Amino acid sequence: MSDIAALTARIDKLEHELGIEQDINQIRRVQYSYGYFIDKSQYNECVDLFSDEGDVWFLGGIYKGKAGVERLYKERFQNIFTAGHNGPKYGWLLDHPQLQMVIDVADDRKTAKVRGRSMMQAGLHETAEGDPRAWWEGGIYENEYVREDGVWKIKALRYFPHWHGSFADGWQKTPIDFIPMATTCFPEDPLGPDELIYPVPRLWPATDIVDFHYPHPVTGKPIIADNSRAREGFKD
Repeated sequence: MSDIAALTARIDKLEHELGIEQDINQIRRVQYSYGYFIDKSQYNECVDLFSDEGDVWFLGGIYKGKAGVERLYKERFQNIFTAGHNGPKYGWLLDHPQLQMVIDVADDRKTAKVRGRSMMQAGLHETAEGDPRAWWEGGIYENEYVREDGVWKIKALRYFPHWHGSFADGWQKTPIDFIPMATTCFPEDPLGPDELIYPVPRLWPATDIVDFHYPHPVTGKPIIADNSRAREGFKD
């Protein structure tokens, strides 16, 4: 009986480990799909990736719940970038490759955390309607996922853009606070976040580390984020 019990325990362990690997693949698929949907301004499809209790952290503000997520993607992005159209617009480039994903699934397989990166190319062609522009952008994700009825969904998409730069001048000449962070919440700002993020995120040339959700993979110790010199050139 002891041999049978040991074999049963071993099978249970292997099934659990296999389940976690399957979860990781499913989570990666959802996150990569998010990048593809954003590429082509498929904002309705982006919203459908989120849990009803999902949040988005973006440019200094938190958009809470499905109503906040829809406000950001369907009302703000869709109206600003594609004139209310759910899909690509002539001349509009917004590539969002999803890179360097580190995915950790909780032992109960109900939640997960993801750290990743996006390095995008964006802009409007000179023949398209609107103000022609082109820029580079890079940022870090520290996301949370939740499994609901067997389906993995985004619980919190926390995007911290680190740098922007025009295509012509590059990131070396990026003005301080090139993209302003949110300062006003909904409903005072009809397209604003539900809550502001503190401390206020800063862009390049600030070089803040976004806290890691996981420990050092070799030492097992917490990864210390020493940002004491990350904003030395800023006045505030």
